[in-house]
Amino acid sequence: MADAFEEDGENTVSIGEFLQDLEEQELEAGLVLGGDEGKECTYSKGYMKRQAIFSCLTCTPDGNAGVCTACSLSCHDGHEILELWTKRNFRCDCGNSKFGEFFCKLDASKDVENTKNSYNHNFKGSYCTCGRPYPDPDVEDQLENLQCCICEDWFHEEHLGLESSNMVPRDDKGEPQFEDLICQGCATVCSFLKLYPDSIFAPVQQQTTTNSSKDKEVVEDSPLTVGSSNELRNGSSAIETPVTDDSPKQDCNGKTVLGENAATNTFLNQCNTDAGPSTKCVVGLNLLEAPNSLEKSKSMFLSKDWREVLCRCPNCIEFYKHKGLTFLLDKEDTIAEYEKLAKQKIAEHEQEQSAELLNNLGHVEKMEVLTGIADLKDEIGTYLASFDPSKPVTSADVHKIFENLAQKRRRMS
Repeated sequence: MADAFEEDGENTVSIGEFLQDLEEQELEAGLVLGGDEGKECTYSKGYMKRQAIFSCLTCTPDGNAGVCTACSLSCHDGHEILELWTKRNFRCDCGNSKFGEFFCKLDASKDVENTKNSYNHNFKGSYCTCGRPYPDPDVEDQLENLQCCICEDWFHEEHLGLESSNMVPRDDKGEPQFEDLICQGCATVCSFLKLYPDSIFAPVQQQTTTNSSKDKEVVEDSPLTVGSSNELRNGSSAIETPVTDDSPKQDCNGKTVLGENAATNTFLNQCNTDAGPSTKCVVGLNLLEAPNSLEKSKSMFLSKDWREVLCRCPNCIEFYKHKGLTFLLDKEDTIAEYEKLAKQKIAEHEQEQSAELLNNLGHVEKMEVLTGIADLKDEIGTYLASFDPSKPVTSADVHKIFENLAQKRRRMS
């Protein structure tokens, strides 16, 4: 434990920074796995809405199979494994026909093939439109890739078709400020989103230059929503619809919607996501009959809870089915919901482990453990009460805490 703290000034950290970094690393690992302890194969659960998936290049070098967390640990230990983060509607392939004579150690009774599984070049270790691996051995400074919520591929910022990296919505610290990304390739399929209010798109601060006089230019920050109708106004709209407020449009029931109702009032009567499909169309347009432009769309960055705005009228639902986008209506498909459920599982596992540990002890041993934990917490609290939280923690500080605790126990014995 003491080795974690170096007395060399360059490697010291404050105790607050150390504990926060440790907790963040543990939580991040747990969230990626969805709180899965990796003890049981998930095959019996069918095509799960979302789970952590791995590709074993030792067994399937063609990258045409994926395995769950438990199988990656039990069946493919020591193999060349690729962590693919999470995939939707996926069933564990371990031990099926794609693995030849290799059988799953955790569940041998599996179908020959999972026909509903979807695979892309990620399973071979390639990402983005450039097809490079991640981490890239030829790149010194690895930048975090961004995942498209539709195709689930990962992309470098410079390959998203943006004018500059400043087009990615971020806060002052550089942290992403959007819930989902739709890549340039999938943006054409999702071009119907431009019919929705710009509020579903994550805003980004774009620097624009305006002339305040003949010989002086002023640079201002103006909000921009990448992928929205505003951002594309000077370009082309992927769905060719009238752009004037007073032009007639038809809703999914064939009724004409005029003026303000076509652009605004329809959104005031959005479908209730808990009440099932509504006959009221939010978009005011039958998407199944709307012509599509052949021009390429731009990548889209969506704001928090944007999926809740999506229309759930019968015609729009049929449109989602036709385009293979029905998962957008499922809350459990989102990464935010996946991580929320993972946190709950992690908390439940911790409580179960603590209870199991104590239940296996006798009364005397149980009281000793609980007393020891309380004493340690009290000693750390007492020591830190007089400790500058911004001051680096050294090995001497850690030793001092345990020396004080040992002295206290000797006095009580």
